[in-house]
Amino acid sequence: MQAIPTDATADALTGLAPMLRVRPELQDLCWFSGPWRSEHPAEPEGFAPFHIVTRGACRIRVAGLPPLDLGAGDVVLLPQGEAHAIGDGSGAGQGAPVQERALGGVRFRSNVAAEPETEVICGRLHFGAGIGGLVPALLPRMIVMRTEGETALRTRALILAIRDELGQARVGAAAIATDLASALLMMALRAHLETDRAGSSLLRLLTEAATARLLRSLALDPARAWTLDAMAEEAHVSRATLVRAFRRAAGLAPLTFLTDLRLALAQHRLATSDAPLGRIAAEVGYESESAFSRAFLRRFGLRPGEARRGARPAA
Repeated sequence: MQAIPTDATADALTGLAPMLRVRPELQDLCWFSGPWRSEHPAEPEGFAPFHIVTRGACRIRVAGLPPLDLGAGDVVLLPQGEAHAIGDGSGAGQGAPVQERALGGVRFRSNVAAEPETEVICGRLHFGAGIGGLVPALLPRMIVMRTEGETALRTRALILAIRDELGQARVGAAAIATDLASALLMMALRAHLETDRAGSSLLRLLTEAATARLLRSLALDPARAWTLDAMAEEAHVSRATLVRAFRRAAGLAPLTFLTDLRLALAQHRLATSDAPLGRIAAEVGYESESAFSRAFLRRFGLRPGEARRGARPAA
């Protein structure tokens, strides 16, 4: 028999979806054969593109990252909303022209008249305010979920159900497929949060009521002049209890976590917006652009302007 999860584990995984406030938007069902390449521009702040490969194989390219090969059943998510391209990987460029038409609430894009070599479902994930708005800044540039291991059957079943709903284009197909995609993408985020060190720390902080309350407040108002007393008051616990909770979950003191959070949010803003550096500095809690620049340099080894011009800081 499968082990019954502890209350802490159950609370974390059950409560993850509403706290993250993520909402998928299915956009394209793509059929491609032969040489093909599909360019995807950068998304607005708060949106993360994703691709679900339902048949065949393809390759995704993101500037500054090595190309990644994907196969049927793979799901890839780009939390920073970066511009990217997917294609057959041959480097031959676009082959036959792509035709587009509406299909059951999404756009059907194809360069073939018959069954394709590769089928991909494309869309984007919207991170809401609060904790949901915090998450993209703390995630890596790319998350990949492979169809393997103990979740393989459930993953394949979800992917096939999404594909069938979109392909059949029955009444309500887009709404049903979107709900199924929400479950699939939550599985991908959960798998990452459980295995990634920084992500698992976030999950543990969200599990405990006191630290979860504080995280919501920090995410909504990172620029506030937070003190340890103010943080403890927001969490409804003593200072000593709050420090112990943060050290147990994240290995950091609360104020150190706040500094890392502010700089992670600033890094995300630099990558996804054209806001002036002074405005970003103020939004994340720095009194001056120079103080922000010094802190960013200490944390990432380069200044904010350099990061914006394409030199990305290490995670």
